[in-house]
Amino acid sequence: MKLPELLISEVGPRDGLQSVKAVMTTASKLCWIDALYAAGLREIEVCSFVPAALLPQMADAVDVVRHALTLPGLTVMALVPNVRGARAAFAAGVHKITIPVSASEAHSLSNVRKTRVQMVEEVRNIVALRNEIAPTVKIEAGMSTAFGCTIQGEVKEDDVMWLANEVIRAGVDESGLSDTTGMANPAQTRRLFTRLRAEIGDKAGAAHMHNTRGLGLANCLAAFDAGVRTFDSSLGGLGGCPYAPGASGNVVTEDLVFMFEAMGVRTGVDLDRLIAAREPLQAGLPGEPIYGMTAAVGLPMGWQQRAQYGN
Repeated sequence: MKLPELLISEVGPRDGLQSVKAVMTTASKLCWIDALYAAGLREIEVCSFVPAALLPQMADAVDVVRHALTLPGLTVMALVPNVRGARAAFAAGVHKITIPVSASEAHSLSNVRKTRVQMVEEVRNIVALRNEIAPTVKIEAGMSTAFGCTIQGEVKEDDVMWLANEVIRAGVDESGLSDTTGMANPAQTRRLFTRLRAEIGDKAGAAHMHNTRGLGLANCLAAFDAGVRTFDSSLGGLGGCPYAPGASGNVVTEDLVFMFEAMGVRTGVDLDRLIAAREPLQAGLPGEPIYGMTAAVGLPMGWQQRAQYGN
């Protein structure tokens, strides 16, 4: 078996479920996560640690993490917006946390009720807590609205770079860029990730692209050309920020894996099993539309991915 050449980080159980009104049962979540793991995904953002009153979909975060930790070789991730959430995530035993830090001042106030400067200080406090009680946990700061904001409008690239440098100085392990509102285009994506890598080097993290306007895969390819090797995506294309009007639709994991594998870039993910993982997702969210062209039309005649992975 050849080692994967890039990492697909599945965010559906967190980003996907937070965007739907229905609350998936814990049993259904665990079944879905098991199916994602069986397909070869080895980094899954399984939940967020936020008040259940705000996101009832995440009320069972501790139970979900407990189960995910039993899957060998899986990096168990969670999103945390503040120190309180981080403390809960560390206590639950996660391997990695993501902190949303918005490049748009307007979105930062809407999403976490803090200015960007205040959020950098929150990041610094989370890092200090990590160093004290959970030193092995990795921390990523995701630069939300890095490509534009539906509340504020344009987000200056200099602001994105300033913020990325600030969170690195605050002690995070990496910082990625998120197209929270689906406003990015491939030229912008290539330029911003190239600049990010020049600014913070190997601490440049994942590309988190949305498919709101149909450019998700094109933007991922542009990020790949700029050197990005970790990509967030969501099975069935679920996802979106509840506090960014008009934000919808993560990149579809199935389509992303197909694109890279068809190019000869190995992901370590079995597409047949990945497509099969849509069944427990749909069973857990009956009536909720899920998306994806690869699953809709099927794999091309002669597709030989399983032989490549020896399954």
